Amino acid sequence: MINTLYLPELREMLAADNSDELGEFCIALHPARTAEFMEGLSADETWLVLSYTDSQNRVQIFSYFSTEKQEEIITTQDRETVSLLVAEMAPDDRADLLQDLETHLLEDLLNRIPAEERRDYLRLSQYPEGTAGAVMTSEFAKLDANLTIEQAIHEIGRQSEEYETIYYLYVLDGEDHLLGLVSARQLLEGMRKPATKLLDIMETDLVTCAPLEDQEDVVDKVARMDLLAIPVVEDERKMLGIITHDDIIDVVQEEATEDAHQMGAVNPLDETYLRTSVLTLSWKRGIWLMILFFFALLTAFALELYDRNLTRWVWLVPFIPLVISSGGNSGSQSATLIITALSRGHISLQDWSQVIFRELLMGLLLGTGLGILGYCVAQFFPGVDSLQAALVVPVTLLLVVIAGTLTGSILPLLFERLGLDPAMMSNPFVAGIIDILGIVIYMNVAIWFLGVPPAN
Repeated sequence: MINTLYLPELREMLAADNSDELGEFCIALHPARTAEFMEGLSADETWLVLSYTDSQNRVQIFSYFSTEKQEEIITTQDRETVSLLVAEMAPDDRADLLQDLETHLLEDLLNRIPAEERRDYLRLSQYPEGTAGAVMTSEFAKLDANLTIEQAIHEIGRQSEEYETIYYLYVLDGEDHLLGLVSARQLLEGMRKPATKLLDIMETDLVTCAPLEDQEDVVDKVARMDLLAIPVVEDERKMLGIITHDDIIDVVQEEATEDAHQMGAVNPLDETYLRTSVLTLSWKRGIWLMILFFFALLTAFALELYDRNLTRWVWLVPFIPLVISSGGNSGSQSATLIITALSRGHISLQDWSQVIFRELLMGLLLGTGLGILGYCVAQFFPGVDSLQAALVVPVTLLLVVIAGTLTGSILPLLFERLGLDPAMMSNPFVAGIIDILGIVIYMNVAIWFLGVPPAN
């Protein structure tokens, strides 16, 4: 809401062609805040404001606009001027923007930008979505191993405006093979001996990733080693680019959103919520709803099979929601814990026996606790006329909760073993399975304690 407060002032400055104040506006705040204040402007107004600042600041502000606003500007503004901005964007940001454009617009822009930037985009765009190559940038600080510390500092001073980060400085040979790494901090500390060569101080035991490596695996490496960036290398350690910490954050958000959708029984969206058509949203949600409808139908069939039991012992009916919700909730808890642990690398398939033992133990503890509460309620419930009848509810709760914890833990492990995303084993899906198991367990426990009701 705060950005809307500045829109009238911005429009007044535009109407008055107040170049001094508009230029000051573009540089007074962090580019992210400037972009936020401009979100309410039209594409024409936004582009006009950006024309009052230098090209470097224009690119920085533009990079913080929403994808929708970026595409609107690219589509509607002067193609030649827009192509200059695209050419100056960071390679990874440029690839993210261009890949979503219509073919004719993409081809037009590529023909207008310099050959080097065009080749760079084509190289980055060849990597599939979800891989390290798709999120890397090809601009990074590189140094020769034979440079002295003093020479390296001068060289970094020359390169500093060109690259996204200079915290890590990569030492390469003449054919771009990665030899080692020195940090900016090492260079500053090494100024006591400025004639020392980088070859003598660089780190050679580096954590790297391959261009086709899954981006989730890259995130795990960066998080485990507390890296600010990770180099992307191919055969013989030929360096292609780096993935910086801000790109890692984007990947984490993307993966978290995808997992949240799947765990909520929604197929992941390719676009934002508002940019996804109602038909597409309906399809992505409807697939899971139909699957869950099938499980609900099986639950209804299970109840029909035990109609004679429920007719004889009517007091069992009010406890059905209690039984199936206890099992479903416990199963959803287990599924959430296991899916999260798998995604963060806290457990692996090799830990399956330990996971199952722990969930079995938790099922016993949780089921016993809920069973005690259920027994207390059943004792005073109308129609429960004996100790045996009162025991049906607590015993069922114990068994259903155990079934829930085991199902919720085993299914994500099974999906992981099959090479599928464990998050596909969503909580509603687990709950649907437990609903059926809960009815079957409940009715069989009732028969066990109360006997088979006579036929009508």
